[in-house]
Amino acid sequence: MRSDEVSADPPRRETIEELFAALESPLLGYALRYTGDLRPAEDVVQEAFMKLHAGFDSVDKPRQWLYRTVHNLALNRRRDAQKTVSLDADGNGENHPGTEPADPGLPPDEQIIRLEGIGLVRISLDALDERSREVVRLKFNDELSYQDIAARMGLTAGNVGFILHQALKAIAAELAKTGMVP
Repeated sequence: MRSDEVSADPPRRETIEELFAALESPLLGYALRYTGDLRPAEDVVQEAFMKLHAGFDSVDKPRQWLYRTVHNLALNRRRDAQKTVSLDADGNGENHPGTEPADPGLPPDEQIIRLEGIGLVRISLDALDERSREVVRLKFNDELSYQDIAARMGLTAGNVGFILHQALKAIAAELAKTGMVP
């Protein structure tokens, strides 16, 4: 090929490993601006890369996709954190459905619905196997990252994600049966 000819080969696409090496720190800083805390930011970045890995062949612009995904995941995490209610009200593992503080901004009928929902979630949690309950507790009560949960329970981070997903799916199915969620 002459030096003035243009190659017909498309530019080489970055691998996931190359993207991770180049973008992990910048994405972590980006997520940290939304989450305000390092552990949730790390979880968001890890989840974004896991999602990219799962659908890598269908993503045209992985760098832009990662930033958009981290942005969305971080906003979702922040929104969900504002809705989170501890399921371990007294810190000793004892569930006391009537001990949740009332939200003065809600009318009494909506407070009752909220407390009923919390009670149903607790019942659904009790129906899970012990390992799933522990993963949910470590994630939402102790606010541990997938990596920390994996290390504590002798699992991989991928296993933690799968167990957590299946547990939340089971809880959602139980809530749907009662009409609490669509």
